[in-house]
Amino acid sequence: MKIFDISLPIKSKMAHWPGDPPVSLETLSAISSGDNANVTLIQMSVHTGTHIDAPKHFLDHGQTIDQLPLDKLMGETLVMEIPANEKIISGEVLSSHPEKYILEKVRKVLFKTTNSQLWMSDPEEFHKDYVAIDTEGAEFLADLGLDLVGVDYLSIAPYDETTRPHQILLSKDIILLEGIYLADVQPGIYQMFCLPLNIENVEGAPARAILIQND
Repeated sequence: MKIFDISLPIKSKMAHWPGDPPVSLETLSAISSGDNANVTLIQMSVHTGTHIDAPKHFLDHGQTIDQLPLDKLMGETLVMEIPANEKIISGEVLSSHPEKYILEKVRKVLFKTTNSQLWMSDPEEFHKDYVAIDTEGAEFLADLGLDLVGVDYLSIAPYDETTRPHQILLSKDIILLEGIYLADVQPGIYQMFCLPLNIENVEGAPARAILIQND
């Protein structure tokens, strides 16, 4: 059995969505300074790093993080690799993909793209030209009755088209997992376990996500 941690480590200076606050880690007490314990204060957006978008993120009356069914966050998951020459995950890209027949049978899919390389080569800089799902691609996925869609950058939607793809998927109660790291993961079927922080009445939360591959 192999376990792949597909979560990004939370750290200062990591790339964050423009307009969101950067990660701040502040030492409140330290044993080295004579305190009884080490205590750290963290400040950041709930959409930092590896995180879950609940429907509430783009639908005002949608489910919040604490209302999400946990079974949608774990179980059989397809890692589908998008060719390096594709910069948009469109309906055409999905309908012509060699693994389309698998996609039509699973309930969860994670898209591995060239985005994962950015977390290694330039983890502190936000890149607006990341690979993402456009409106047509979102409509294609929404029709499949999926539980969860994941991408390896900070948004499932293009930087200049953020609203509509989110609305399409979230309106179908499809949970979105963003900011994952898939560079070391080969395409195929895995067991996924993804648990966001149980924060009450909010639209998103940081998450720890792992994939398990049985030998």
